Amino acid sequence: QAAKSARTVVITGVPDGLLHDDVMTDILMIHFQMSKNNGGDVEEVLYPVMKRGVAYVTFEDQEVVESVLKKDEHRLEDKRLSRYYPLKVTRYCENVSSFIIYLVVLPL
Repeated sequence: QAAKSARTVVITGVPDGLLHDDVMTDILMIHFQMSKNNGGDVEEVLYPVMKRGVAYVTFEDQEVVESVLKKDEHRLEDKRLSRYYPLKVTRYCENVSSFIIYLVVLPL
């Protein structure tokens, strides 16, 4: 099984403060499990994180990461949301995340 970081994507554009965090976590999990979204088995959804509107999704298989990244547009839709929200999906990179944490904790 590939390292966890290789099976993780970063999601930005998550609507913040509209629903309880656990409900938003469920909506994200469902979205990324659906085949129409090029998804697959989700191991874990981390939401909320330190940065608002951001979530981390870890898949069981690294192949799903590649598939999800190839999808042109991710639209978060659910009956509990008043409209759809476009999501940006990027590959998780430990160096970038460490740098962001560094900037948040120790501003330049």
